[in-house]
Amino acid sequence: MSSSSPVFVARLAGTAVFDPIGDQVGRVRDVVVLMRTNRPPRAVGLVVEVPGRRRVFLPLTRVTSINPGQVISTGLVNMRRFEQRSMESLVLGELLDRRVRFTDGSGEATVEDVAITKQRTGDWLVDQLFVRRRPERVAPLSLRRRGSTLTVPVDGVTGLARTDVDQGAARLLEAYENMRAADLADALHELGPARRVEVARALDDERLADVLEEMPEDDQVAILTELDAGRAADVLEAMEPDDAADLLNELPDAQADDLLALMEPEEAADVRRLLTYGEDTAGGLMTTEPVILGADDTIAMALAQLRRKELPPALAAMVFVVRPPTETPTGRFLGVAHFQRLLREPPHAAVASVLDSDSHWWLTPDAPVGRVTRLMAAYDFLALPVLDPERRLLGVVTVDDVLDHILPDDWRESHDESLAGEPDGTARVGSRSERSGPARDHMKQSGQDDGGSVSHG
Repeated sequence: MSSSSPVFVARLAGTAVFDPIGDQVGRVRDVVVLMRTNRPPRAVGLVVEVPGRRRVFLPLTRVTSINPGQVISTGLVNMRRFEQRSMESLVLGELLDRRVRFTDGSGEATVEDVAITKQRTGDWLVDQLFVRRRPERVAPLSLRRRGSTLTVPVDGVTGLARTDVDQGAARLLEAYENMRAADLADALHELGPARRVEVARALDDERLADVLEEMPEDDQVAILTELDAGRAADVLEAMEPDDAADLLNELPDAQADDLLALMEPEEAADVRRLLTYGEDTAGGLMTTEPVILGADDTIAMALAQLRRKELPPALAAMVFVVRPPTETPTGRFLGVAHFQRLLREPPHAAVASVLDSDSHWWLTPDAPVGRVTRLMAAYDFLALPVLDPERRLLGVVTVDDVLDHILPDDWRESHDESLAGEPDGTARVGSRSERSGPARDHMKQSGQDDGGSVSHG
């Protein structure tokens, strides 16, 4: 018999986690459960995202209450990045969208949420599932209706622990809907390879392109090679040309050539051009899609271009002004118009009237990374133009491109202990060390009451 109300995990995702004095520690990103034979799965802790986009483990033994909108914790947490172990499953990452079968033989359903409930013993068990019935087959010309939803006890279905069937990813993506691309990339990195590909396939091209740009190269290659060739080419088209070129550089030449052949000719031409430059040069780092305008275009037009939501901040800092044509490689480069200067001038004025045409701060495509970084540091620019000998604009190197290049290859997975709150790498919240070995099966709540619930109403 349980001593608390059920907590539905999909509703728990994103909930703020606080320490005992009310300071926010992070946000819940998932729940870790142990799948057990002939017994309900046991929830052992929360995956909490703390500052620095690091995901750490918070044992449920150190959670004193779970209420709508907040989780209260106590104690210390090891700030090392959470690493999933072989016997563990992530509720949001792996159990949502899983297909199960009713034990009474009434058909199949898809898991849309999972409820955990604290028992009188202090253990948290998965005891209920919120599922949607899979409709029976209907005539080809009839409308297919969505199945009804219901809450069932966990022992009312079979197949929850299976990993050998495709799941889909609708509910998982719903839980991740408001994540930034970099955060979603981290979440996908934590999933198993098969589940990672399932989720990637469910993303639209633009969203997947944004996420791939934030992932380690190994993950990028693994996902792209699992997509069918046409879809892979569409995703490459949606990526920034420099990022697409970097990814193609990691593929076998034959595969890269096949994908380039499937891309739209104009998109492929930009990427092919970038592939001709060395990766340690300005040409290898640049993007070919900055904001480019002609000298007679107005400041109002420039501000409208800089206001585009999809434009990265570094590229929104300035407009590059050229003679026609305005597609790279452009006509002769005239200078840049800085965003702050544009804000101070009349909207009807021409961008040529506010140009910074200093001749010292541009790059040649063969300029080494060292020159790029020194020039950026000297002039405090977020982006620098790359020009050919005829002073035509070929592209732009941004500060984020430089940082990606000069940081260690594994920086996205770095265990930077400087984020920890204590000399030994711990901060106040809970301790992953408590979950090592068989003793984890005997973790008990230390006497505090749990209150509230997060439910489907």
